[in-house]
Amino acid sequence: MGTDNTLAGKVVLITGAARGIGAETARRLAALGAKVALVGLEREQLEATAKECGPEAGAWEADVTDWAAMEAAVAGVVDRYGRIDVVMANAGIAATGFVRSIDPAAFERTIEINLLGVWRTVRVTLPHLIASRGYCLVVSSLAAITHAPGMAAYAASKAGVDAFADSLRAEVRHLGVDVGTAYFSWIATDMVTSADRHPVFGKMRSRLPGPMGRTYQVSDVGKAVVLGIRRRARAIHVPGWVGGLKLFRGVVNQLSLPIAAMGAKDADQAALDDVKARGAEASRPVGPGGAAGFDSAERRAFRAERGRS
Repeated sequence: MGTDNTLAGKVVLITGAARGIGAETARRLAALGAKVALVGLEREQLEATAKECGPEAGAWEADVTDWAAMEAAVAGVVDRYGRIDVVMANAGIAATGFVRSIDPAAFERTIEINLLGVWRTVRVTLPHLIASRGYCLVVSSLAAITHAPGMAAYAASKAGVDAFADSLRAEVRHLGVDVGTAYFSWIATDMVTSADRHPVFGKMRSRLPGPMGRTYQVSDVGKAVVLGIRRRARAIHVPGWVGGLKLFRGVVNQLSLPIAAMGAKDADQAALDDVKARGAEASRPVGPGGAAGFDSAERRAFRAERGRS
């Protein structure tokens, strides 16, 4: 791994940068002299975050699942800065719901953004990382390690990201590119706060024991990510115990199955009742970022339908 400890002048592209972890990381990197390129939805919020990061920061509105939009954004970043040194594939959403009752569109959009969005981000930016012998950080989750009921779409997408990064790491090592994977527990973002207000999932999460149910600060993640980028780290864990848990993921999932299944029994019926009462709204992706990502897909589908008529 690289030993460069300076971030001044480095060009860092971050997806999902309008708010939450992406925005926190961008502000911290900018304070250290990095040139941050913020890519995501929610144009006004994205531009406001870029403004907070200073005059060297830029904002590009793009859906990570839209090839043309991502290619245009990356071209814009390279045109402005001349290079890309670091990519943080951070964009993600979460839809809560049980497999038999979740809105299929919400399930599939979660996979599309969280997994295919990472693949598309990496594919479009990789030539520039190879040119700079740079660093790629993909954001997975504690959910890739422990697979809770009501989170099948999110857990599957984040486990996929974990595997994707492992393969990518071996593929590009000889090209001078380092690949890191970030694993975060529950972080105090709009996404988690909104999930906690969900009438079914919020109650399930409130019953998680000890540190598994604790919510950690976004600032903790920002500090860890900046340090990880400096070190070109293979893995970043917040909190630190997530790294230990990762070593025993198979055992953890087997031992937790009876407890998880017991908690899911009542929640499964509650989810069915919630869907009956609220329809597809019951499992829409949570938080403003989730809404923006889901609405973006609906807008594209509407335009496609209009194009056929």
